[in-house]
Amino acid sequence: MRAIGNFLWFILGGFLMGLTWWVVGLVAFITIVGIPWGKACFVIGQFTFFPFGKEAVSRKELQQKDDIGTGGLGVVGNIIWFVFAGFWLAMGHLLCALLDFVTIIGIPFGIQHMKLAGIALAPIGKTIVSKEVATETRKANAGATVAALRNNA
Repeated sequence: MRAIGNFLWFILGGFLMGLTWWVVGLVAFITIVGIPWGKACFVIGQFTFFPFGKEAVSRKELQQKDDIGTGGLGVVGNIIWFVFAGFWLAMGHLLCALLDFVTIIGIPFGIQHMKLAGIALAPIGKTIVSKEVATETRKANAGATVAALRNNA
């Protein structure tokens, strides 16, 4: 089912938005200062080409520790990103979502575009993993939280 969804997504607009992410990544690389954002653009662009079966999760949630992108510098990076590219990429995804929502068959694609619009607003500190890894990460984190709450009670 994922393969069919990814195929339909790719030919019905996923290619265009994935290519847009890669173009923004190239521009970021050209500026030299934007190389960290450019790398993120290529990763998310690849995710945008074939999003079904994958999910964006916080690296802090995945690794259970902060890194340069999940701390204060990540917030600053996301603000800079939002100003220069994030807003426009999110608008592109929202426009595609609106076009998809007009048709009944396009509703799942519209939902995916809405998720990608959220990622476009603040991609620093996130990584792309399979849905199974994301589910297991959340399950393990929930178990750790429950254990900590039980120990404090």
